[in-house]
Amino acid sequence: MSTNDKLGEDRLKKESGAAVRGSRDNADADRVTQDGTALTAAQRRKLLREEWVQTVLPTPPELPGFHLCWISLTNSTDPIHKRLQIGYTPVRITEVPGFEQYLVSEGQYEGCVACNEMLLFKLPIQVYQDLMAIYHHDMPLEQEQAIRDRVESEQKRDSTGKQLTTVEGDFVNLGQRPAQEPHFAN
Repeated sequence: MSTNDKLGEDRLKKESGAAVRGSRDNADADRVTQDGTALTAAQRRKLLREEWVQTVLPTPPELPGFHLCWISLTNSTDPIHKRLQIGYTPVRITEVPGFEQYLVSEGQYEGCVACNEMLLFKLPIQVYQDLMAIYHHDMPLEQEQAIRDRVESEQKRDSTGKQLTTVEGDFVNLGQRPAQEPHFAN
């Protein structure tokens, strides 16, 4: 067999696609690291997590003794007048240096800090702790206690008073107050 025949034979020899081009998994991994057109699983999870995070509003500097938050001027279910009643006050531009571009220059909130339809408000830390304790500690405990009371009242007993049903889980502690009152991070 001549050398030319051997070359022609090698050209015509068929090999499997995976042997010639390699594994598709490897190709995808290489593409991710080389040109960034695909996301790794970790990058995809990070992107999905950030998808639902509000990052449009700037983070104001800390104001000692106060909790700061952005409140919508257009939310009819949480109107500004209710927030004012419980102690929230608008933040003045003089209280947050570096936020001059967010100055309200006219209207009811002139001299305050705003971004889009959101206005920056402050609340004394103690009032903030009280609100958080009420809405995120006391009220959930009351709801747990109501569930416990309802379950206990619905439990069936035989003629000797022995319970015929069992409740699984940490039912004993449901609705019980912890020994220490909660503290919420600002």
